[in-house]
Amino acid sequence: MDNKLSILSRILVAFASGALVVVFFLPAWRIDLFAPQYPEGLTMNIWINGLSGDVDIINGLNHYIGMKHITVAMFPEFKFLPYVVGFFMLLGMIVAITGKRKFLFIYLILTVIGGVLAMYDFYSWGYDYGHNLDPTAPIQVPGLSYQPPLLGHKRLLNFDAYSLPHVGGWVVIIAGALAFAVWFVEWYLHRKPAIKVKLASRVVAATVLAFFLTSCDTKPIPFTPGKDNCDFCQMGISDTRFAAQIITKKGKVYKFDDLHCIVGFLKKGRVNEKDVAQKAVINFENPNEFLDASSAVFVICEELRSPMGSNAAGFKTKEKAINYSTGKKTEIVGWEQLYSKTDL
Repeated sequence: MDNKLSILSRILVAFASGALVVVFFLPAWRIDLFAPQYPEGLTMNIWINGLSGDVDIINGLNHYIGMKHITVAMFPEFKFLPYVVGFFMLLGMIVAITGKRKFLFIYLILTVIGGVLAMYDFYSWGYDYGHNLDPTAPIQVPGLSYQPPLLGHKRLLNFDAYSLPHVGGWVVIIAGALAFAVWFVEWYLHRKPAIKVKLASRVVAATVLAFFLTSCDTKPIPFTPGKDNCDFCQMGISDTRFAAQIITKKGKVYKFDDLHCIVGFLKKGRVNEKDVAQKAVINFENPNEFLDASSAVFVICEELRSPMGSNAAGFKTKEKAINYSTGKKTEIVGWEQLYSKTDL
C-alpha cells in the first residue's frame, strides 16, 4: 500500500503549517468584558508571548474584588510558546516534504495533545485567578468566585465576560482542521482507489470554507421572547415582529423591542456608529428573518401598534411594503428617513 501523501495533500499541509506564522503577528485569544458603564467593552488580547488591550483598566477594576494583577510575568508559557509553534511549523514542513502519512498522523496526535494541554493550562490559570482572592480586598462576597469562562460567555457580577479565539487563534484552528481534512481524505482515497484526486480537493476546500464561514461570520442572535430585554427601554421583548439588533465590531449584540428603541439607542450615543458592524431588523412578515436595516423598507402605520409607539415595521422589499399598505394610511420610508423622523 502506498503510504505517500498526494502532491495536493502535501501542498495543503505545507500551507497549513506555514499559516501558523500568523500567531507571531496577531493575538491568539481575547477576553471581553461588558457592563453598563463599559457598553463597548474592555478587551484583553492574549498573544503568543504577551498581552495587550485594556489590561490596566481591568486590573484596576479587579483590584476591588481581590483578584491578582495580570502581568506578562505571571505566564511562564510565554517564554516557550514561540518554540512550540515553531516546532509544529517545522514538523508540518517535514510532513509536506517527505509526504509520509505516518508523519502526518504523528503531527495530528501532537496537535490534539497540544490543544488539550493548552486549554487545561488556560482553565487552571482562570481557576487560580478567580478563586485565590486577596482577603483584604475592599469588596468581598463570601463564597463567590470570579473565574473567567474557558470558552464562551459567563456572568460575573454586573459584567458579561466572553472568552473566544482571536484572529491568530482562528488561524491555528483552521490550520488544524485543514490537516485533519487532509488525513481523512487520504484515508478515504486509499480505501476507494477509484476516486480521483479532484474529489479530494473539493472535499478539503469545502471543509475549510465551511469552517471559516461558520467561525468568522458575525450574525444576529435569534430572540427568545419572554426572556430577552430591550437594551434601551429595559422592557421585556415579547412581540418580535418589531424587534431589532445592533452587532458591534467586537461582537457585542444589543437587542431592542421596537424600532424607536434602536434609533434612540444610536441617537443617545450608547454606541458609536463607527463601532457598529451591523444593524439588523426583523422582517415583519417573517419574525424569524433578520434584514439589514440599510436595505430594508419600513412602513409607518398607526394600525401596527408597536410596543414603544414607533408603529413602524421592516419589510424585505418595497413591493411587500406596498402590498401591506394597501387600504391603510401609511408612510413608506428607508432607514435614513426612519432615523431622522424618530423623536426621542
